[in-house]
Amino acid sequence: MSATCTSRPVQHRSARLPLLVAAAVLAGCASVSPDGLRGDVAQLTAGRTAGVQAALPATDTAARAQAHQSIQGWLAKPLTQDAAVRIALLNNPGLQARLAALGMADAERVQAITLPNPHLSLGRFANSHEREMERTLAFSLLDLITLPWRAERQAERMQWATLQTAQDVVTLAADASRAWLRAVAAEQVAATHDRMVEAAEAGTELARRMARVGNWSRLQLAREQALLHDAHSQRARARLAAATAREDLNRRMGVWGTQAQYTLETQLPALPTAELPAEGIEATALRERLDVQAARRQLDTQAARLGWSRAGAVFGDVGLAYQRNTTTERGGAHRDITRGWELELPVPLFDWGGAARTHAQAAVEQAAAQLQDTAVRARSEARSAWLTYRTALDLARQQQTEVVPLRQLISDETTLRYNGMLASVWDMLAEARNSTQAVAHAIEAQRDFWLAETDLQLALTGTSPGALSSLTTGSAAPTTPQGH
Repeated sequence: MSATCTSRPVQHRSARLPLLVAAAVLAGCASVSPDGLRGDVAQLTAGRTAGVQAALPATDTAARAQAHQSIQGWLAKPLTQDAAVRIALLNNPGLQARLAALGMADAERVQAITLPNPHLSLGRFANSHEREMERTLAFSLLDLITLPWRAERQAERMQWATLQTAQDVVTLAADASRAWLRAVAAEQVAATHDRMVEAAEAGTELARRMARVGNWSRLQLAREQALLHDAHSQRARARLAAATAREDLNRRMGVWGTQAQYTLETQLPALPTAELPAEGIEATALRERLDVQAARRQLDTQAARLGWSRAGAVFGDVGLAYQRNTTTERGGAHRDITRGWELELPVPLFDWGGAARTHAQAAVEQAAAQLQDTAVRARSEARSAWLTYRTALDLARQQQTEVVPLRQLISDETTLRYNGMLASVWDMLAEARNSTQAVAHAIEAQRDFWLAETDLQLALTGTSPGALSSLTTGSAAPTTPQGH
């Protein structure tokens, strides 16, 4: 249905001017973020990247070259945990792809709130008496009217997409921190297995000599040889674990080739003297976690859409056109110009927007339920992470302060008895193996504590591993860093 009003040469341009100027001003305010919203992501992740104030990859060439030099400098020294996290955030290709996707989403936001170009139609018609020239300039009136609302809606969507990207950054930092802990601990454990193999080789060689002179039976020699084979098997598994843990760290940091020939620090961080308290962990998780903030943002966005859903479905195609037609008589000098405007409105005979409003209400209910589910999961994960953290700390302290010293005491007492001819060399070798195995268990317990501490920090201030998939939105397509 259309309503057309035409007038003769008299033209009232002043009536259309304020509307066009306002549209031009609103459309001109939209601009793409020069850094692809990396600054906003950095603000959201401050204090959440495994205790490291890390930078994100920049967009300009000079900053990337400087970042490459920094990475080379960190890899030239024994790699620390902080350096591993910094390298991962600067060099991980998956994170770079996610940040690029955020920049694409920002460009799509600007495109969505930019007024579409008007359509110009030209026509020439002729008959035996006259020629007619038609000129029509048309644009969508609905795009003009809803521009402020669309700008606000797109801003909400970009804030939500930025929160999603921040979750990827925090998750990658935690993954890199865990990979470093596992790699360092695996190399330490592999070193202890080297010492156990040395002790087993010494025992087997001595048993072989004693069996050769007839002081030992073949059964006793076979037992020592079995111990040696078992020690070799355990060392092979330990070396494999160290190699795979190192490769996992390489993937997180995005290094390969000559860059992967770095050396790791030889020791894990020392255990803390005081543990984190359990009080307030649930409140901290609900206040600080990014997935909870993203769920709140999604609920706000869906609630804002509810008021426009029905009107948008009913009046989704409103058009306004301006025409200027010229008619010229053949063989004469008479010329007639017709000017006017045309407004197109849909007639709501069949669709009154009820289904659209029901859909919008269901979306709000879904977002509210997802927020509640995210909050429940955040509380539970915070409690579980703290219990794991506290237990791991107790076990690590027990290994370091009780088990290892006790094993060392047994080894020293066995050595004294050996010197007094009250214990055999086999007793001494067995206690050396037991003492070395206790050191390996202490290293693993220390590693498990720091892994639990990383998980606790992620549960309190970061995000849940399944948070990104549980929340739905129309923002940029997800591109996550490799490996989770």
